[in-house]
Amino acid sequence: MSTATEPLRALLLEGIHSDAVASLEKNGYAVETVDRALDEDELTARIAGVHMLGIRSKTTITDAVLAAAPELLAIGAFCIGTNQIDLPATLQRGVAVFNAPFSNTRSVVELVVAELIALTRRLFDKNSLMHAGVWDKSAEGAHEVRGRRLGIIGYGNIGSQLSVLAESLGMSVFFYDTADKLALGNARRCASMEELLAVSDVVTLHVDGRPGNSGLFGEAEFARMRPGSLFLNLSRGFVVDHGALRSHIESGHLAGAAIDVFPHEPKGRGDEFVSELRGLPNVIITPHIGGSTEEAQQDIGQFVAGKLQDFVATGNTALSVNLPTVSLPAPPEGHRLTHLHRNTPGVLATINGILADHDVNIEGQLLGTRGEIGYVITDIGTRYTSDVIEQLRGLPTTVRLRLLS
Repeated sequence: MSTATEPLRALLLEGIHSDAVASLEKNGYAVETVDRALDEDELTARIAGVHMLGIRSKTTITDAVLAAAPELLAIGAFCIGTNQIDLPATLQRGVAVFNAPFSNTRSVVELVVAELIALTRRLFDKNSLMHAGVWDKSAEGAHEVRGRRLGIIGYGNIGSQLSVLAESLGMSVFFYDTADKLALGNARRCASMEELLAVSDVVTLHVDGRPGNSGLFGEAEFARMRPGSLFLNLSRGFVVDHGALRSHIESGHLAGAAIDVFPHEPKGRGDEFVSELRGLPNVIITPHIGGSTEEAQQDIGQFVAGKLQDFVATGNTALSVNLPTVSLPAPPEGHRLTHLHRNTPGVLATINGILADHDVNIEGQLLGTRGEIGYVITDIGTRYTSDVIEQLRGLPTTVRLRLLS
């Protein structure tokens, strides 16, 4: 373990925004940065002694990685998704995980709107012809988005904001979501994905990365889409069968598509990109840049870095992906204990019994549970002995005990 004079270490991968680096360094962290993703072997070799890890979407956190990092306190996913992280394994080792569920919403929505207009006007085809020296001033195949029907699959933060902007452009909006979501504006909810596909001129996916969404959209779904319609996916690469999409583009059943995410993506900038969708007309393919605006990345850097530092300093878990939500104002004086444990009856009484047996007064306490895990923050106004810590750490239900002053 680090001594009191050694700074806590942070490892930030995949070119995380400089604001995150500056924030951590300002608060005394020793920060190491890497501008690309690391595979399991590379990360396992570098993570020993790291207290805070920052990643984006291309670094996979496995149990083997976590086993190599006994001092790791928290992981920050500087993106929306966390399916690249073994969340059950982080719980078993008491590592908190935070993400940025809202910071890049606007950037993704604006790219959808831009691609929607570009596809509808066939701008990329016109652009390619112009660069080839061909003047093709024709309205054939070009349409306004006004009056067209947009079908949104997944009506979360991104889908719902897209709904508002699309309606302001004069589009009729339909949406489908497995959860019960409130329709915004004049958007209409569809009872099934089949119903949505039957009425939509444009279909766009905004689902999350849960395993159940794998292969969500394939041959059967493309076949149900209206002839001449458009398809967009800026959610997760593994939810779409790209071979089926290519077939429906080549047959002329679909008029175009825009894809920002892929089942297999290069690890770093400049690496070769391989896909069945390369070379297709009126198909926009972009390198997973939905949230890649300077504004979004700056906001993500500040937001996630702040959450990580707050957890390490105070134990507060507001907006944690995997731990119960517990937030207690930091006391002006005294000490703080945080105890992550298996959620079984009587744990809190046992903790308080140990403190009482050693004449330790509790000045503030808050418990939260989530499924099989419980998390309690306890503020005490008196010093504690090593016996207190040994007994708390030795409880059969203890996952991780932290001592904060």
